[in-house]
Amino acid sequence: MTDLQRPRRGSLAYNPRKRAASQMPSITHWAETAEARLLGMAGYKAGMTHLGFIDDTESPTKGQEVSTAVTVIEIPPLYAYGIRGYLKGIGIGDSLVDDAAVLGKLGIKRKTANAQFTEENADRISLLVYVQPDKTGIGKKHPERMEIPIGGTGIKEKLEYAKKFLGKEVPVDQLFKAGEYVDVIAITVGKGFQGPVKRFGVSLQRPKSTGHRRHVGTLGQWHPAYIFSTARRAGQMGYHKRTEANKRIMKVGNNVDEINPKGGFPYYGFVRNGYVLVKGSVPGPVKRLIRIRLGTRAPEKVQEPKLTYVSQESKV
Repeated sequence: MTDLQRPRRGSLAYNPRKRAASQMPSITHWAETAEARLLGMAGYKAGMTHLGFIDDTESPTKGQEVSTAVTVIEIPPLYAYGIRGYLKGIGIGDSLVDDAAVLGKLGIKRKTANAQFTEENADRISLLVYVQPDKTGIGKKHPERMEIPIGGTGIKEKLEYAKKFLGKEVPVDQLFKAGEYVDVIAITVGKGFQGPVKRFGVSLQRPKSTGHRRHVGTLGQWHPAYIFSTARRAGQMGYHKRTEANKRIMKVGNNVDEINPKGGFPYYGFVRNGYVLVKGSVPGPVKRLIRIRLGTRAPEKVQEPKLTYVSQESKV
């Protein structure tokens, strides 16, 4: 007899479940701040470890030392190669660095006249940057280009902040501080083409039902005579763009000797640049690009956690 109270198999929160268009996720919504600052950064997932800290949340263990899992994200210095202005969501032009070697590395063949931004012709300023994977040990050389908006209230303030980094490297300690809450955007681990049992968690059929066990009993009704998009069917599993909100940054640093475990991180090696430790897990496999933005729904209270130790035991 059918269980009419059984919960539905498979979440409809993400539909359709198809492969991401690019391994570098795009971001269309950013937080707003009163001070001039970069609203995001990017790095590569190195692995996971654990640390101890004094619990400062409203929980039964408040004030006690607790342990939590953290994800290590290596943040090689971002190189700022240009400034882009917008007016009512429409780009009005770019102002690029006067360095043919940098532009050639990015595939920009010719440099157009630099745009001039004022309070009359622009209402938003973004910094054009690229990640430098060749400074890490993952073996990747092609830089990923992206634009990161600048927070603030006035165009003049934003422009001065952008010019401060134009043609220079932006270190990780200039981006975020420990205790802040961020949103993590990444492409999950790809699992290929999978059936409905693994993809949606449907129950196995009894052996004598139809001769098949790992399939859905019915794909829908007779009328209307088509299959609904909500039916549990085989298809792509994994390699999806996912956003995890309000992940707390536990530590930001440049001293890699404080986090590198004995023998390095499995399938990654040793961290060589600046890094951030994010509480909890992060989507995607190691060596994958992780984009981080200032939390759009983050709590106003920001308190730097008091760390007691960071585990450096071998992860192998």
